[in-house]
Amino acid sequence: MNLYTIGFTQKTAEKFFELIKKNKIDLLLDIRLNNSSQLAGFAKGNDIPYFLREICQCKYEHCLEFAPTKELLDGYKDKKITWDEYEQQYYLIISERKSLQNFVERFEKYKNICLLCSEPKADMCHRRLLAEMITKDRSGIIYKHI
Repeated sequence: MNLYTIGFTQKTAEKFFELIKKNKIDLLLDIRLNNSSQLAGFAKGNDIPYFLREICQCKYEHCLEFAPTKELLDGYKDKKITWDEYEQQYYLIISERKSLQNFVERFEKYKNICLLCSEPKADMCHRRLLAEMITKDRSGIIYKHI
């Protein structure tokens, strides 16, 4: 299993879907809390499954179990908590949900999986945190930001 991450903002639809095709992504896991925002453009929850299937022959799944809570996201956006606090709280949320326990088994039929969020860069995005959690202690799985 290969793991990738991608953000859709600051990308054209052409650039986004070409990256998905180039990396032969066969499953895109949307880990956004809200996948239907007006800002989502081509990545809206109702449209992106169609585009992925038709343009990239890629499956789509919206996985709220990997999204931050609204309170955590709002706390960070409103500058009530720091990025370090966000990271700690996100790790705790994912741990409490036990979302990762069967990740590999759940998605083992896919060779190239990509985690989707909105942030253009992964350094301060929960998709990087999740990728690190997935690959930790799992030899053979590495991740790449595209």
